[in-house]
Amino acid sequence: MGGGSGAGEEEANENEDDALVIGGHTFHSRFILGSGKYSLKLIQAAVEYAGAELITVAVRRANTKEKENILDYVPKGITLLPNTSGARTADEAVRIAHLARALGCGDFVKIEIMRDSKYLLPDNNETIKATEILAKEGFIVMPYMYPDLNAARNLVSAGAAAVMPLAAPIGSNRGLATKEFIQILIDEIDLPIIVDAGIGAPSQACEAMEMGAAAIMANTALATAGNVPLMASAFGDAILAGRKAYLAGLGRVLSRGAEASDPLTGFLRN
Repeated sequence: MGGGSGAGEEEANENEDDALVIGGHTFHSRFILGSGKYSLKLIQAAVEYAGAELITVAVRRANTKEKENILDYVPKGITLLPNTSGARTADEAVRIAHLARALGCGDFVKIEIMRDSKYLLPDNNETIKATEILAKEGFIVMPYMYPDLNAARNLVSAGAAAVMPLAAPIGSNRGLATKEFIQILIDEIDLPIIVDAGIGAPSQACEAMEMGAAAIMANTALATAGNVPLMASAFGDAILAGRKAYLAGLGRVLSRGAEASDPLTGFLRN
């Protein structure tokens, strides 16, 4: 080979170059751990086996017990993504973001605004308002939203650093229920599209990455698995495989009929 780098080294270099950039910050993992069902075991598994570098923290739950603080579970070197879970209006979300910054959580913030307590669907209009306010204040805003192209465009105009459409209702593990609408955002929005909420299996995460999603956020799928470390590893592998497939370019799909893989020798002739 004359001293050239091997296939494994070339692949490593390609992966190093294929970084996720959000608000000028670079991440080499495309798995983000969501908040909610936190445990030390879950966070350790997400970091060690799924490669998580970005972990959300619900500010209102950061210190709800006298002897327990979620922030104590997060390893050094991990970027915190405080979210505004519990906010019902833009004003409430802005106050929570200010509190997170005051607590030392940094400038990242995930906007979650939900007035609907039954389905927990995000309020896109209030989310746009909060995004505009916080982006002007220097926050790196990552809004959680119902996948709607017009709302996504307004979020871009408001200064969002990424757009985070839901795949299915929070905690449902139902997968890509909004697949067609997420694909529209991937095709039309020039920001990282991070699929959030509802992803319940590694295969679903892989499919979203094959579509061109920039990253996957998950929590319930790992937290409710029988073997959390093994499931975290499966998600890490699936996200990487889906990203590779997207970069490679998926093969064409025939609308009907079939085609021999080797037309010249596919059939014997008399």
